[in-house]
Amino acid sequence: MDLKFSSMLRGFRGRCPRCGAGALFRGYLKPVANCAACGEAYSQIRADDFPPWLTIIVVGHFVVPLLLVTNRMDMSVALQLSLWLPTTLALVLLLLPRFKGAIVGLMWSLESAGG
Repeated sequence: MDLKFSSMLRGFRGRCPRCGAGALFRGYLKPVANCAACGEAYSQIRADDFPPWLTIIVVGHFVVPLLLVTNRMDMSVALQLSLWLPTTLALVLLLLPRFKGAIVGLMWSLESAGG
């Protein structure tokens, strides 16, 4: 398997892009300084704005068309808000750390520190 793809997949799962054994994050979005399994350093890798941007693009392309369909069905605004706000929040909270892990994995495989 290609190194870039495998390291991105490991990062997407929240695992060390190098070995796949250690955890990549110590919190919701804070990367560990070093992998507990292999010792690889991750504190210098900065994904910055790309993971939130990617999350916005993906969630927006999923939620907005569905919102437009429900709007055409003459759903009440209260029902639409009660449906799409929690859906959007759940998708963002689910995807943001996974996209950040994938980007950190890609940057690690390309030996790029960002910034």
